[in-house]
Amino acid sequence: MTPVDALKAANLAVSFLVELAALAAFALWGLHIGSSRPAQISLGIGLPLAGALVWGLFAAPRAAISIPGPAIVAVQALVLGLGVVALFASGHPRWAAVLAVVLVVNTALAWAWHQ
Repeated sequence: MTPVDALKAANLAVSFLVELAALAAFALWGLHIGSSRPAQISLGIGLPLAGALVWGLFAAPRAAISIPGPAIVAVQALVLGLGVVALFASGHPRWAAVLAVVLVVNTALAWAWHQ
C-alpha cells in the first residue's frame, strides 16, 4: 500500500467518523431541546434515527433509493451540515467549528480523490 493509498483509506475512515459525529450531535441536540425528560429521551433517540434513516435511504454507498449524484451530495451536505448546526445550537460552538473544518477538509479530499 502506497502512502497515498493509506491517506485515501484514512480519509474514508474520517468520513465515517464525521457521519457518526453528526448523529451524536443530533442526539445531543435532542437532549438539549427537550422540555421534559420524556421529550429529551425521545428527541435524543429520534433525531439521530431520523438522520440515519435519511442517510441510509439516499446518501449511503448502498442507498435504498437511487438518486442522481448532485442530489446525493445535497443530502450529504444537509445531514452533515445539520450536525454542525446541532452542535452549535446545543451550546458547543468550538466543537461545531472543529466538525465543520474536518467536514470541509474531508469532503475536499474525497472530491479530489473521487471517493
